[in-house]
Amino acid sequence: MSSPLTRPAATSERPRRLLILLGGALIVATYLFLVTAQPAEIAGGMGSAASLVALFGFLGGGALLVAGILPMLSTSSLVVMPLGIALNIAIGQIAGSLGLQIYLDAIGTVLVAVLAGPAAGAATGALSNAIWGLFNPFALPFAAGAALIGLLAGLAAKYGAFRRVYLAPVAGLVIGAIGGLVAAPVAVFMFGAAGTFGTNAIIAVFRSMGDKLLVAATKQGLLSDSLDKIVVFVVVALIVYALPSRAVRQFPFARTHRVLGQRTGTLPGATPARTAVGDGAGAA
Repeated sequence: MSSPLTRPAATSERPRRLLILLGGALIVATYLFLVTAQPAEIAGGMGSAASLVALFGFLGGGALLVAGILPMLSTSSLVVMPLGIALNIAIGQIAGSLGLQIYLDAIGTVLVAVLAGPAAGAATGALSNAIWGLFNPFALPFAAGAALIGLLAGLAAKYGAFRRVYLAPVAGLVIGAIGGLVAAPVAVFMFGAAGTFGTNAIIAVFRSMGDKLLVAATKQGLLSDSLDKIVVFVVVALIVYALPSRAVRQFPFARTHRVLGQRTGTLPGATPARTAVGDGAGAA
C-alpha cells in the first residue's frame, strides 16, 4: 500500500505528464499533416489556412510541452535557461544575417541540455524560438524542432556523449541529421524552402540536378543541420570542459549522470544527490 505522503506528488505529476503527452501528440499530428497533405497553398504566405494550421500546431504543441516541463525543473536549471535562450537568439541572428550555410542557433539549447538535462534542453529550445519569433516570424514554426534538439542533446549527454570530447561531434552528426529531416517539410511547405543565402544556394544546386523542392530541401537539411550540430556540439563540449568542475557539479543532472566523466562526480564528503525529475535525469 502506498503511503499517503506519496499520493499528492503522484497526483500533481499527472497533469504535467498529460500536458507533455498532448504537446507531443499535437506536434506529431501537425508534422504528419504537412508531410502527407503537402498543401500547395501554404507557399502563398502565412495567411493561408494550411500555414495557420502548421503555425499553431507547432507553437501550440511547443507551448504544451513547456507548460508541462517548466514546473518540474530545478532552480539551477531555471537559472541557466535564460542564458541559453540569449545565446541561441544572439548567435543565430548573427549567423542568419551573415548568410552562413549553418545556423549556430542551438548552442544555448545544447549547453543547457548537457548541464541540466533533456527536459530543460527541450524547454530552452522551444522558448528560444518562441521569443525569437516575436521579431523573426521565420523562427516560430521551428520551435518544435528546437525542442527535439534539446531533448536529444540531453539524452546524448546522459549516455556519455560528452565524457570524451571526440564523442561530441558524433552525437552532433546523428542529432543534426534527425533535425534536418524534421525541419525540411516545414521549411518547404511554409516558406517555400526560403532560408539564408547560403542554404538557398545549396538547395539551388540540388534543384539544378533535377531534385524536387522537398527532396532538395531535405538534402540541404541533412547537410547543413549535420554540419551545424557537429560545430555546435564541439563548441559546447569545449565550453563545459573549460568550466570549473565545482560549477558543473552544481547541476544535479550533470552530477548524477557524470556527463563529463569523473569531473562531474559527487563532491568529496558530500552525499549523492537524489535524481531530480525536472532535470530529466530520471525521465526519458
